[in-house]
Amino acid sequence: MTIGVIGAGAWGTALAQAMASDGSDVVLWAREPELVDEINTERTNSLYLPTASLHETIRATGEIADVAALDTVLVVTPAQHLGTVLSDLGRCPRDLLLCSKGIERDTGRLMADVAAEAAPDSELAVLSGPTFAHEVAAGLPTAVTLACAGGRAQWDRLKAQIARPHFRPYYTDDVVGAEIGGAVKNVLAIACGVVDGLQLGQNARAALIARGYAEMLRFGEALGGDRDTLAGLCGLGDLVLTCSSTSSRNYSLGKALGEGMSAEEALSGKNSVAEGSHTAPVLHELAQRDRIDMPIVAAVVRILSGEAPAREVVADILARPLKAEVGA
Repeated sequence: MTIGVIGAGAWGTALAQAMASDGSDVVLWAREPELVDEINTERTNSLYLPTASLHETIRATGEIADVAALDTVLVVTPAQHLGTVLSDLGRCPRDLLLCSKGIERDTGRLMADVAAEAAPDSELAVLSGPTFAHEVAAGLPTAVTLACAGGRAQWDRLKAQIARPHFRPYYTDDVVGAEIGGAVKNVLAIACGVVDGLQLGQNARAALIARGYAEMLRFGEALGGDRDTLAGLCGLGDLVLTCSSTSSRNYSLGKALGEGMSAEEALSGKNSVAEGSHTAPVLHELAQRDRIDMPIVAAVVRILSGEAPAREVVADILARPLKAEVGA
């Protein structure tokens, strides 16, 4: 079976590499003609994943029609472009695995809701979890959540296609929980990067991860996600990874903000997208709409907007009233 991957950024290329690791054929769609040529001739992606030597069974293409006819397609485009890309893909029955983490900025919709409108004939699944692209591409052990809207029947179909010895999916039918974990952790990773940039220490970062996880739980449960899902790979697992390393684009953005750069300066000239910068404002709006207390998310929005410098925002958080930890 041939697997399709839409999006040849670092994560899309890493997933293509993982799927091709057992000799499977993979068609990888890239927007840039020069990148298509490089992947096919040099077996490299110097723009997004320069450390990887790509398997011979990966074929890059600039024609979306080459992917559209496949039965299983991993969609790894930036979250804000998902709807447009899926509309170009065309309608036909297929399994769509959504691998982008975020919330649509203009509508407040999760990726599965965007995909359901743009690709109504497809059966949707969400792939999420603690995954640095360069490690997946290198074949290092990785475990992910695969949330299947089609339930066990879809899981049985997909696990045989995407599981590899070093790439282990775990099943849930909680699509909402899987999506919220992946979206919220990006914003919290920015906050942890700010703590690093301000040199506030490991204690502060650990406290922020714990309190950020409480915000993730509040938001996830309010929108219908399962607490157990958010305690797993796609919630707590991904949160710990991305809040602890400059390999995370969102953490690196936060670190730059903590060191005094503006969001515009920190984001300029980057090949890859720090999705948390797009997710933070709409996540804050949704939390306010539903009266969900998310002070860390609100703080990230203040820093990203330039409303106040990072050190002042952190001081405001530390001055919040003292209260019980559980349920607070």
